[in-house]
Amino acid sequence: MVVGERKPFEEIMKMLEGHKKVMVLGCGGCVTVCLTGGQDAVRVLSSQIRMARDKDGNPIEIIEKTVERQCDPEYVDQVQEIVPDVDAVLSMACGAGVQFMAERYTKTPLYPALNTTFVGGSVKEGYYVERCQTCGECKLAYTGGICPIARCSKSLLNGPCGGSTKGKCEIDPNVDCGWQLILDRLRDLDQMDRYEQILEIADWRTSRDGGPRKMIREDFQR
Repeated sequence: MVVGERKPFEEIMKMLEGHKKVMVLGCGGCVTVCLTGGQDAVRVLSSQIRMARDKDGNPIEIIEKTVERQCDPEYVDQVQEIVPDVDAVLSMACGAGVQFMAERYTKTPLYPALNTTFVGGSVKEGYYVERCQTCGECKLAYTGGICPIARCSKSLLNGPCGGSTKGKCEIDPNVDCGWQLILDRLRDLDQMDRYEQILEIADWRTSRDGGPRKMIREDFQR
């Protein structure tokens, strides 16, 4: 899932300066799972904004709304009757959701309430870790299901660097060496022969370096 965290409250308040009526729009997708952009988060942030503006003697009207996903036109269209009636939309979605909203509603300012941080998952409630850098050329079949791009601080493809010590990364001793994790996993799977396979240089054109990416399923095109 895409993991995001709420921006500092002071930054959010600065975005809303001069606006008298806004919609705080949540997203029921990834950011709801990581407890930063769902209906509950919308309610909490909206209350904080109202109280701060009332304290400053500058009240604000807030419409609270949450859609299933902000990265899908089907759901973005559900607020088409509300958006023209507000000064701005404060989106509690990832960066993709904010941009989909901005592309759909060109006459209304769109502000992000979250910082999009990484693609990962939950170790336990409230604790999320990065697991994928969406490079577009997955190597997990060769590395025991552990990503060398995301888990190695240097994104090395063919073994650890010389700085790895006692299974920890030289960048930060609190970080597990990605390649130590891979080697341990391959041993457990009795697949150490895969460690002998030299992976080719990554084709970074499939990553962000080649510009904005897209995937088109021809079988779904009309």
